[in-house]
Amino acid sequence: MHEFIMDRKEQKQLKAELIFAKKLGLTEDDTLDGVADRCEKENQRRKEMLQNGEIIYGPEHFSLPAYVRYEQTCFRLDFVSESEKVKKNYSYQRISEEEKQAFYEANRDLFTRYHGDSFTYEEVSVIIRKRIREIEYDKEIQNILCQLN
Repeated sequence: MHEFIMDRKEQKQLKAELIFAKKLGLTEDDTLDGVADRCEKENQRRKEMLQNGEIIYGPEHFSLPAYVRYEQTCFRLDFVSESEKVKKNYSYQRISEEEKQAFYEANRDLFTRYHGDSFTYEEVSVIIRKRIREIEYDKEIQNILCQLN
């Protein structure tokens, strides 16, 4: 098993996220070896792109810990953005207009400009939806963590 230079809590968190990503259809292999294999493949792909004179975004080469963080971010973004792949495998909780309004009112400090004035609800409605999806994602991960105990 790869240690990934993580403590046990971080490894457990990663395992939960990998289990959820597999459930969502975002990866076929939810093992730590699978992460290492995907890292190696991604590094090879980037190397070939560079050799072909193509532009790559991000690092030219991932260390294993960096790739782990990259995958965790991708899984979260796919979930939060309600990607088609995730929609095929997961039934999102319904978000009502009232819930979005209540989130806005309870978290106005998140929606302020540089000089302290607030963005209107209409300006941040999409962001609110994504924040609620982040909360949903975190709850799903917590449920898996409880099952791993």
